[in-house]
Amino acid sequence: MNNSTGILYLIPTTLGDNEPLEVLPLSVKKVVEELDWFIVENEKSARRFIKSIAPEKSQPSLTILKIDKYADPVEVRTYLDVCSQGISIGLLSEAGVPAIADPGAEIVKLAHEKGIRVIPLVGPSSIILAMMASGFNGQNFAFNGYLPIDSSERKSVIKDLEKLSKEKNQSQIFIETPFRNEKMLTDLKTTLNSATKLCVACDITLRMEYIKTLTIQDWKNENPDLHKRPTIFIIHKE
Repeated sequence: MNNSTGILYLIPTTLGDNEPLEVLPLSVKKVVEELDWFIVENEKSARRFIKSIAPEKSQPSLTILKIDKYADPVEVRTYLDVCSQGISIGLLSEAGVPAIADPGAEIVKLAHEKGIRVIPLVGPSSIILAMMASGFNGQNFAFNGYLPIDSSERKSVIKDLEKLSKEKNQSQIFIETPFRNEKMLTDLKTTLNSATKLCVACDITLRMEYIKTLTIQDWKNENPDLHKRPTIFIIHKE
């Protein structure tokens, strides 16, 4: 990719152990095949993904820069310096699309500060796919990330989100650490109004995918196994 200035490509990955081309367009494969520089959260899983989508690519030729919690912030600010030499670089998410509920957002911010062109590539976002499948208001929704760990604080936030949903006709999306999913579902059942609707979307795009929208009253009769399974929760109060 010979440009006077390199490009930052935002490269989506799969949400699980799918074959990449089952859920990613061919354009992603073509870009990965042409790049030798990548910014990633986890080198091992990134190399595994690159090998799965571009098996002929030479792994030793790759330059992998990490943005995990141990990365030096000063060093991270130099990661895009190679773009000034005409070298393009790919930003990979651990799962799904970069920079959405993902530390890669800081790299995208840096690219804009440096005047580097940013090209987002099409791929699966569990947040958007869950919203699409929920039956809720796709014209007005908010992603709230993780809710507090403390039980009383979490229940207070849940009530606040329910109130906000009704006031603004706004679907409220959030996630939980997978091993705490079932505790989250229990808190939602006991905290929300019985008429409030909840969508639970789990293992999206995978063989064991589970997506269901019910009122809280009806959820009290449902007990899906969500333990250690990536899950999106969405509430909507009409």
